Amino acid sequence: MIGAGRLSERVAFDSKTAAADGSGGRVEGWTEEFSCWGQFIYSRGGETEQAARLQGRSVYKLLLRSSSETRRIVADWRMRDLRRGAVYNVREVDAISQRGWVYLVVESGVAE
Repeated sequence: MIGAGRLSERVAFDSKTAAADGSGGRVEGWTEEFSCWGQFIYSRGGETEQAARLQGRSVYKLLLRSSSETRRIVADWRMRDLRRGAVYNVREVDAISQRGWVYLVVESGVAE
């Protein structure tokens, strides 16, 4: 059984936003949606994870407590590790496998 005491990493989630630039164009950026505690799970993984590491990308699984906020996360958001300053793209969201938890697959070192 997973305990909440293992959620020792502070992370924040951002969604893409777009605003008018005043010249008829649009400026895209990121807006923080919320922050929470999570647990990084190193993904030794198969071919996909190993290929990503060879290209300088890191792939992790992240465990979050299920809440109304964490169930809003979608695959086009990004996640920021608030302690280390690293930025990750959210690749997969699993909010249905276990009722009390949300699992994410995040990847660093890729274009946003």
